[in-house]
Amino acid sequence: MFDMVGIVGWGAYIPRYRIKTGEIARVWGKDPETITKGLGIIEKSVPALDEDTVTISVEAARNALARAGIDPKDIGSVYVGSESHPYAVKPSGTIVAEALGCGPELTTADLEFACKAGTAGMQIILAQVKAGMVKYGLAIGADTSQGRPGDALEYSAAAGGAAFIIGSNPAVVMEETYSYTTDTPDFWRREGQDYPKHGARFTGTPAYFKHVINATHGLLEKVGRSMEEYDYVVFHMPNAKFPIKVMKHFKIPKEKYLPGLVVTRVGNCYSGSSPLGLSAVLDIAKPGQKILMTSFGSGAGSDSFSFLVKESILEKQDRAPKTEEYIEKNKQYIDYGTYVKMRKKLKI
Repeated sequence: MFDMVGIVGWGAYIPRYRIKTGEIARVWGKDPETITKGLGIIEKSVPALDEDTVTISVEAARNALARAGIDPKDIGSVYVGSESHPYAVKPSGTIVAEALGCGPELTTADLEFACKAGTAGMQIILAQVKAGMVKYGLAIGADTSQGRPGDALEYSAAAGGAAFIIGSNPAVVMEETYSYTTDTPDFWRREGQDYPKHGARFTGTPAYFKHVINATHGLLEKVGRSMEEYDYVVFHMPNAKFPIKVMKHFKIPKEKYLPGLVVTRVGNCYSGSSPLGLSAVLDIAKPGQKILMTSFGSGAGSDSFSFLVKESILEKQDRAPKTEEYIEKNKQYIDYGTYVKMRKKLKI
């Protein structure tokens, strides 16, 4: 077990703009109630014209720094996981590190693995800290996800992200991690294409459910603990139906997963999905509680984590805006026409 290495600071950021899934359904001649109930998503976040993966990452990381209370120059690695990096050739990580005031003596890289690139960064930094390569590392999962007009993804593809500073003497110990990965092509986007394609129902049984369930079972076996011993559980949230189905598989009661089920009010933030759920849980977690999180990335793979909350979390929770504040405060609703403009879906 990774004794006394884990999260020393965390932070979230979600754009304030929202569009109702019913508004999207109305435009495409679908029944709003059927769409909303079917996906379990009431509304989703939309990035402003001047927001992208980098700006979301910077805001989330600043909140993580505020909670960590460390000098940004002590950060030795920065990994930004996303499938919507603003540049095809130009790292997001260097921009983020510079904006935060990190020094040049660090390693950084942009990660891509559909929706689990952020958790992959957490695993890399965990290993770096354990090996003594860095004192602290910053792992970010953020996206301004894309969905073709009229496609099923358009009802869920949202924007947001979460950041985690990992080091020794943490507020949340990373007890164990376990990954389950196969070549399952359920979702993809080729270079130059504006929108991803997906295997529709294929993305459920052979992709999402297989990997999330197997990764979670593997973690439980590795850590030697039953699911009943966890106080909170977070699974990747492409919609509300998928994670709830897995919760039922593991017989997890609602009070253990609803605090992290942010997808119903935010949408699927892709690489920021499970990290945002974890951030929301950390905002309210108490010392001694245990948290399980399992991400999922199409292509396909899952990373599962076991966390143990320490006493020091209490002094950190109020140092930065909480995830719930970004979800509910200062929301501004837009119509579909404004949404299309802001997401630059009009091609000339």
